Amino acid sequence: MIIYGKNPIIELLSNPSSEIEELYISRNDKSNEASEILKTAKSRGIRTSSLTKESLSELCDTHSHQGIAARIKDYEYHNLADIVSRTKEKGDKLLLIILDHLEDPQNLGAIIRTADVLGAHGVVIPKDRAASVTPAVVKASSGAVSYMPVSRVVNLANVIRDLKKGGVWIVGADSSSSTSVHQEDFKNLDIALVIGNEGKGLGNNIKSECDFLVSIPQSGKVSSLNASVAAGILVYEIIRQRTSN
Repeated sequence: MIIYGKNPIIELLSNPSSEIEELYISRNDKSNEASEILKTAKSRGIRTSSLTKESLSELCDTHSHQGIAARIKDYEYHNLADIVSRTKEKGDKLLLIILDHLEDPQNLGAIIRTADVLGAHGVVIPKDRAASVTPAVVKASSGAVSYMPVSRVVNLANVIRDLKKGGVWIVGADSSSSTSVHQEDFKNLDIALVIGNEGKGLGNNIKSECDFLVSIPQSGKVSSLNASVAAGILVYEIIRQRTSN
């Protein structure tokens, strides 16, 4: 996989466990930041190549590479059971974010970044008809995919049922719900928060599996929020409740 963008590359270089096969940098970039990136790469024994901006654009299949790219192994998805068991071993209350066929790579990347910043334990995506971890997602996450486990599953409904059997409460984000997220008490619960598709919201089969359906109070004239923004608000509220006295 070819990833690109300064923030994702810097995050990869700062993570000792990341495996970068080769680093590519614009030969016209003489900035201090580029020099530091090259210095770090060489100290880790990573092969580096100097390319023209045109060659970088061709390599990355985009002009949004910011003059830097890296070749890494394809993303390895995490086993959901392992994410859950690691969380229990730490003694944490579980917080997963389940994405019901989210299609926009920018939204997926932003949600992964939010999950990492706010302290969720993992992101779950379906294998089919949904965005997966691609170079665009890595860039949109600002490198957070290096730290936030993402699990890809075949059947979301079956996964949700299994989580419920394990004592996890399923919270669905539904703008039509009359129950505000502030009205529910999530402080002592293991939770999987489900965010729906950008256009259709939660599928009926997924909605029927939810223990709670909550909405975000709104007072403006726009009727809905971007999926990644909604996810951020909901995750923050759950974390706020857990950390407040």
